[in-house]
Amino acid sequence: MKARVHVSLKSTVLDPQGQTVRSALVGLGHRGVKDVRQGKFFDIEIEPGEDVETIAREVLINPVIEDYEIEYL
Repeated sequence: MKARVHVSLKSTVLDPQGQTVRSALVGLGHRGVKDVRQGKFFDIEIEPGEDVETIAREVLINPVIEDYEIEYL
């Protein structure tokens, strides 16, 4: 089985990399871009019975500043 874990900063956490990308896009003429949030994802291949939720919560994210979403592929 395969799963993809999407990790992003919580909306209350400042995202300096996202702001840098937004500024660059606006500078390139994309004035309609109001916000950019960066993130990452992990593709995980697991055996049946493995708990992706626990793996994400305990290993892949910092629960103080990050949220996650799991997509089964």
